[in-house]
Amino acid sequence: MKIIRDVLILCFVISSGTILGQESGKQTAEIKTNIYCDHCKQCESCGPRIYNQLMDVPGIKRVKINDQDTTVVVTYNSDKVDLKAVRDAINMAGFDADDQPAPADAVAKLDGCCKK
Repeated sequence: MKIIRDVLILCFVISSGTILGQESGKQTAEIKTNIYCDHCKQCESCGPRIYNQLMDVPGIKRVKINDQDTTVVVTYNSDKVDLKAVRDAINMAGFDADDQPAPADAVAKLDGCCKK
């Protein structure tokens, strides 16, 4: 019985270390973007486009779009993805990310109300 108990304790300690280790690279970034319409968060082409593009990047854990402040708050694991890759994903959705402009072909795919 003592061996079983010791094995269970060891398994618990190892799994706890693994879980804590995964949180070590957790970062949150607020990225300024160019949301021009007042409904982009719910817009069928814009809100989901930003969200899905970001959530497809390995290491991104959470995305919050703030159309009032024209920002995207991203929680990500910096051990798996860097901030440039986060900005690149926003760009590929058709939106600027801080001072990094979106490519013209991605912007062209946005609804008219979401373009400047």
